[in-house]
Amino acid sequence: MVSVKDIAARCNVSVATVSKALNGYSDISKEKRDYINAVAKEMGYFPNAAAIALKTNRTYNIGILFLDAANNGLTNEHFARVLQGVKEEAESRGYDITFINHHIGARTMTYTEHCYYRGVDGVVIACIDFDEPEIIELVNSKIPVVTIDHVFHNITSVISDNVKGVRDLVLYAHSMGHRKIAFIHGDDSSVSRDRLASFYRTLDELGLKVPESYVLVCPYRDAKTAAQRTKQLLAQKDMPSCILYPDDFTAVSGISVIEQEGLHIPEDISVIGYDGNSYARAMEPALTTLAQDSEVLGRSAAKHLIQMIEKPKTALVERVVVEGKVLAGRSVKKL
Repeated sequence: MVSVKDIAARCNVSVATVSKALNGYSDISKEKRDYINAVAKEMGYFPNAAAIALKTNRTYNIGILFLDAANNGLTNEHFARVLQGVKEEAESRGYDITFINHHIGARTMTYTEHCYYRGVDGVVIACIDFDEPEIIELVNSKIPVVTIDHVFHNITSVISDNVKGVRDLVLYAHSMGHRKIAFIHGDDSSVSRDRLASFYRTLDELGLKVPESYVLVCPYRDAKTAAQRTKQLLAQKDMPSCILYPDDFTAVSGISVIEQEGLHIPEDISVIGYDGNSYARAMEPALTTLAQDSEVLGRSAAKHLIQMIEKPKTALVERVVVEGKVLAGRSVKKL
């Protein structure tokens, strides 16, 4: 491995001069800086990460804590795009990323311990049980943290505009003539609570009442429960004309049940998803859905976390809201 001493010997200058050139100091001439940097590049020199960490007290490494309850991991298209956004923004600013977990080989540790073990400068937390004690411990630690789609009072959060998202979907269904709108929403979380409140509020603004039997709970991306909830709605004497699902994955499961019952979409019943996943848009009929700006969520989280790391004295607790948009497919009938 090429060292600063090797470059100094090659250029016939002091180690201090090489260090100043490599770090862009202005107290040596531009010509000398350019020459030393060119020699360093020719020799294949790369700065040592451990040495940089000692000098700057930063590792330029961001932790990502990502674990969804359904254990779908990176097969969840929405969160795969979120993480891609984190990765691209972090790398563009000179940071690497490390996934935080409970295990290093056979050794078990808490999330906070793993962060200290890896020496990450900060952590992005997404798609996890935010009420878990270990998450609370990490959030209350001295490690900079930004959450995605969950709000803590003491840290910055980047959230999808779930209130506007559900409102836009209900208004779209209403504009298509639907008055009997059912909502299968996700299990209890800040995201689900915001969506549910927005659903009721929008119907109230429209002067519509919804039977309690039209509002059912289904964990996100739980195909089995989504199928059961769809059967419950189809079995009602006064069946809804349109069903909103918590995500595109559960919407596809509901569509399968509807077709098994001999009904057609959208002729007999309309269906709306959430997330804007590619497979839902490619199916026939194309699913009407709310496309979340997933990569912007990830980029915003990384951007705000790095600002906290690099300028901690200027850091403010913020709520960064990212809007989505309705993608009108052919799964909603015009009544």
